[in-house]
Amino acid sequence: MKSSMFVARGAALLAGTMLSGVPVMAQTTPVPAAAPAPSATPAAASAQAAAQASATPAVVRTIKTLRVEGSQRIEPETVLSYTKLRVGIPYTAETLDQALKDLQASDLFVDFSISGVETGDIVLRIRENPIINRVILEGNKALKSDKITKEIKLAPRQIFTRTAVRQDVSRIIELYRRQGRFAAVISPKMVSLDQNRVDVVFEITEGPKSKVRQINIIGNEVFNDGKLRGEMVTKESRWFRLLSSNTSYDQDRLNYDQQKLRQFYLTQGYADFRVTSAVAELTPDKRDFIITYVVEEGKRYKFGDVTVDSEIRDFDNKKLAASLPIKKGEWYNAKMVEDSVDQLSESAGLFGYAFTDVSPDFQRDPETLTMGMNFHIAQAQRTYVERIDINGNTQTQDKVVRREIRLAEGDAFNSFQVKRSQDRINSLGFFQDKMEIKQNPGSAPDRIVLETNLEEKSTGELQLSVGYSSLERFIIQANITQNNFRGKGQVLRAGVNYSTYSKSIELGFTEPYLFDKNVAVGVDVFRRDYNSFNYIGTDRRTTYSQVSTGFQIRTGVPLTEYWSLAGRYGLSYDEVGLDEGTYYTNGRCDILKAGRYLCEAIGNRWTSSAGYSLIYDSLNSRLRPTAGQRLSFSQDFAGLGGDVKYIRTRLEGSKFVNVGSGFIGSLVGEAGYIHSLEGARPEGTDKIRITDRFYLGEPQFRGFDIRGIGPRVQRQYYQPDPTTGKQVLITDRNQLVDDALGGRAYYLVRAELEIPLGAGARELGLRPSVYVQAGSLFALTRPLPTATFPTITDAAGNVTVLPIQRLLTDSAGRQLYLVPTTDATNAGAYTTCAIGYSAAAGGACAGASTNSIAYDTPIQPFKETYYGSSATPRVSIGVGVNWNSPFGPLRIDLAKALVKQKGDDPKLITFNVGTQF
Repeated sequence: MKSSMFVARGAALLAGTMLSGVPVMAQTTPVPAAAPAPSATPAAASAQAAAQASATPAVVRTIKTLRVEGSQRIEPETVLSYTKLRVGIPYTAETLDQALKDLQASDLFVDFSISGVETGDIVLRIRENPIINRVILEGNKALKSDKITKEIKLAPRQIFTRTAVRQDVSRIIELYRRQGRFAAVISPKMVSLDQNRVDVVFEITEGPKSKVRQINIIGNEVFNDGKLRGEMVTKESRWFRLLSSNTSYDQDRLNYDQQKLRQFYLTQGYADFRVTSAVAELTPDKRDFIITYVVEEGKRYKFGDVTVDSEIRDFDNKKLAASLPIKKGEWYNAKMVEDSVDQLSESAGLFGYAFTDVSPDFQRDPETLTMGMNFHIAQAQRTYVERIDINGNTQTQDKVVRREIRLAEGDAFNSFQVKRSQDRINSLGFFQDKMEIKQNPGSAPDRIVLETNLEEKSTGELQLSVGYSSLERFIIQANITQNNFRGKGQVLRAGVNYSTYSKSIELGFTEPYLFDKNVAVGVDVFRRDYNSFNYIGTDRRTTYSQVSTGFQIRTGVPLTEYWSLAGRYGLSYDEVGLDEGTYYTNGRCDILKAGRYLCEAIGNRWTSSAGYSLIYDSLNSRLRPTAGQRLSFSQDFAGLGGDVKYIRTRLEGSKFVNVGSGFIGSLVGEAGYIHSLEGARPEGTDKIRITDRFYLGEPQFRGFDIRGIGPRVQRQYYQPDPTTGKQVLITDRNQLVDDALGGRAYYLVRAELEIPLGAGARELGLRPSVYVQAGSLFALTRPLPTATFPTITDAAGNVTVLPIQRLLTDSAGRQLYLVPTTDATNAGAYTTCAIGYSAAAGGACAGASTNSIAYDTPIQPFKETYYGSSATPRVSIGVGVNWNSPFGPLRIDLAKALVKQKGDDPKLITFNVGTQF
């Protein structure tokens, strides 16, 4: 509501609306009180009484009667209780003046006066403060109204006071300062209403955010300004930091940056470093800050003698000192000192000493510029777990959490097991991140209570999305998963996926602790329809289709804390076929149209397989690991019945390292090999069927298209050159037929570094990374050529490849003939009769027409080339971004293939929207 809306109330109503003649700014003093009204005010009455007292001798009178006039909501007795005036007591001018001051201090009245001074019949005339009808905020955009109203004190149906208004203006200013808006202006106004009510209006001019224009550092000689600015959280405002929230001024951040500077210098050996002053100056336009630090670097120290003095007899002081990261003669580093304290505390914790006091003693020598270190370990008692408390789990059952804790009540305390328990609970994904197990003193000095404070989060996932993928084109996806079904840690999932080239429906259930034993059991049921494809130009053409229906039963048991064994059995029925309209001739797969390798894939078969996996897992989180490693060796044996027989072996490994400053490094590798257990197959035919082989490319191998590397057959067609008329091969890649055949062996390695961003980007869900990948797919029997085309050579020696003319036959293989178009009865009809005509294939011929031999559509001449069966690594480098967008998870990659082999299909940009990554 704008102030213009109050015009209709009349000029007299607006005469007193302004609470202050000067608007309040973020750097000004609180709003001054409004000018006094024409009527008598407390100050005027007090001055009048004082003047009378000074003009005449002090006269002592007695209060005969005492009453209150003008009270509406406040009882007269309550008004009198704020003063010391009572009937029958003597009074003077000073007594009455103090009564007026007491009424003013109550902050309940807008006007008050005293009459009847001469007669002793004292009357207190008051006008009560109005009641607030509404509190209105105008002009606030950066701060929502609900965030402001919960901070201010004024509210409807409360008593209006100017003091409260000034306090609320200060609170609103402080809110804007926290947002970095130091140019904010708050103008409070009051609109009078009937029945002694008012509307309070705060007109807000927010102004721009005050950015940090410049950071100056004075006194640094060893490190330049740029290096020191890089250590600070606060950054200078620049266009490329558009998404960063660290370019706005914040007093708390200024203090934190001083600590960051000190920490940096202390890690570089400058033990005497200090920040002598830090000043933030606001520019005259109140838009920017200029921050200036004055520092004293001091001298650089090296570590001197490093010793450990332990009062715990179990420890060998010399061995402990030798194991510390600090070495004599190295530059002093305060971070190493902290790490040494943590290491000694953890070492004590491994032996059951939970509350060990490790204190470093610094022995500074300014003459030799050395810093000797002695770590004193105070006497402590071995500690035992008295109790394990689990709090905050309202849905998740206690046993789900307790079975992840590696200590039991009564066990000797072990800090390593506590850390391991913490990682296992976080890996469940049922609770908010960064849950920590607190270590509290127990009922005795040698007892400890482990307190697990949990904050549950939603464990159900419902995904309904329509997206677009460079792999699958348009995608419709519906998945529902409950990762903590019934609060027992069970996983129940169902999913339906539909795209142009794949369709699937899957149901799955996993019980992680069968009968409360550490044995996991799961079952999956699925139906998957997949269409393989190749490209002709930009046209994506379906090759073979594969429909798989089946189930899998899974189980897993831990062997040690980090090692586990998983087993599985699966049974599936695969139906593999080709488009008969495109690749069939006379009801059979035509190798000239499809290629031998595709015709060989056709058929229906059962696959019965059993497998196992041996797994080592020390990751600190299964969801988003930042430390630890994982290794997996798996084998699957197909041939327990069914039509397929092979052994598939896979090895996978990953290692994650927190390299500091929010950077997460990872090294991920995998490899696999399939060995056939079947007998010999025809020449040029691999023992492993095309549907069982490995494939490599997008999305695993970024920088290459889907199935973009490995064994493949490319078909180039011949055509006449429009300039010379000679026959040439089409070399344009967009005109090739490219069929990926897969391989029996592969390997892939990726090194990746996740890059941290500012708080603003993190809130958007952006997680960028850079990576380099190397891998290959190989080991396949070279297929035989599909066909040999006839050729002719002209007088000039030019060779022309001719189309293949094939006799036209019926489905039984009988030769077909074409009745001449001049025949009177069956002109142009096909028949199995060389002379005459028979409507039935192979039937008796009637008539005397001499029919011509019928030929099928000629096959355009082409050249097939086999590529890619080489173990030589392909290499790509790129940058990718994960984004939890409003449309669903989005992954964008820009990857360049640096090393590739002939026949490979590189791809620069890939993305996925609406699917998990």
